Amino acid sequence: MAAATTAAVAAPTITPQLGASTSTRNLPWGSTLKVTAKVIDPSTGQVAKGTVRLQAWDKGAWRTLDTKTVNGSAVTLTAKPTSTSWVRTAFTGAGYSEKVSTKVKVKVKASGSKVLAEAKRHKGALYKYGASGPKRFDCSGFTKYVYKKTTGKSLPHKANLQQRHGKAVAKSKKQVGDLIVFRSGSYGSHVGIYAGDGYVYDSPRTGKRVGKHKIWNNNYVVRRLVA
Repeated sequence: MAAATTAAVAAPTITPQLGASTSTRNLPWGSTLKVTAKVIDPSTGQVAKGTVRLQAWDKGAWRTLDTKTVNGSAVTLTAKPTSTSWVRTAFTGAGYSEKVSTKVKVKVKASGSKVLAEAKRHKGALYKYGASGPKRFDCSGFTKYVYKKTTGKSLPHKANLQQRHGKAVAKSKKQVGDLIVFRSGSYGSHVGIYAGDGYVYDSPRTGKRVGKHKIWNNNYVVRRLVA
């Protein structure tokens, strides 16, 4: 007589309810995106236990930006996306089927922080008259390159002409990433990018390199090219 066999019966899985909300859909570069997620077990009405991941669509796949354990309450996940992308949350937990939230598009906008970060990347690049990067720069070639790279805006390759671009801002209101145009009289003779605390990143002159330098002249104007 054949031995009796007992088939293993898999425990039923529960489909949880996953809700997620984003702090904003328009994020300045360098700022933190916050996504609050709450997972409910529909059989009990209580918060389900498991793991929630914040994910972004990147190069054809979902990439995890942050992970939190759900244990009795909603969770807040954070990330600093560097480019516009779709984001979602995904939940996994023992006894539950995987659940993902509706994807939302978060637009990452150019910001002063993004401009400054790009300016810093070129620290040490040697000055060369007429050069506009990416390895060597003169003063206006440097600002022209950085703003084009970070904002898509095209500036002329001349300090005096660059002062005609962007929004005029009072010196007392200048912010990181603003364009600083040094003048001789009213003529724009040199340009740099404001780095905060009275400093600019600029490409000074022949024999010098791109770097962070103290503002040395009070005859300058401020132009804002990003919000």
